[in-house]
Amino acid sequence: MPVLDDLFSGDDVRAAAAVEQVTAEHLPALEARLAGPDPDARWWAVAGLARLGGERATELLLAAAADADAGLRAAAIFGLGRQAVPSAIPLLIQILDDPSEYLGRLATDALIATGKPAVVALIDTLEHSVQPRIRANAARALALIADTSAIPALFRALEDDSSLVAHWADQGLERMGVGQVYFKP
Repeated sequence: MPVLDDLFSGDDVRAAAAVEQVTAEHLPALEARLAGPDPDARWWAVAGLARLGGERATELLLAAAADADAGLRAAAIFGLGRQAVPSAIPLLIQILDDPSEYLGRLATDALIATGKPAVVALIDTLEHSVQPRIRANAARALALIADTSAIPALFRALEDDSSLVAHWADQGLERMGVGQVYFKP
């Protein structure tokens, strides 16, 4: 298959063009390459899976998001954001606690892309995480999703010890039209 030949050619320009042509018929080959030893082929397999969508592709992306290879994890998290599937929310919330701030940020962006289905989990994370970085990512996600059910949690977050959490809480409230109003005495 010419698409797969280009995708796994080792030439990033050819692979980038080929990934846009991946279809469901390529799923078995992508799965096989993902299970293989070649890091470059595994990465491009994840890129193809992200383009495909569907239950099996999502399952493979979820597994890749827990891989030992940080580059592959990053590609899988990005792919989960591209698919924006609610089934990825628990794993993405867990990744917010990853030691890598980059992976945490990718997970935040994927949760933002998922939107309203992620709000309850993000509110819980905002209110219960002891890590300021995780609370800030949750507040940022809630601010950018701008679902009104997060308003009470964002108001409480204005008092957070972390100025970054308070900033994103304020931004979220502002986006939803309920920012702070100051009156001259």
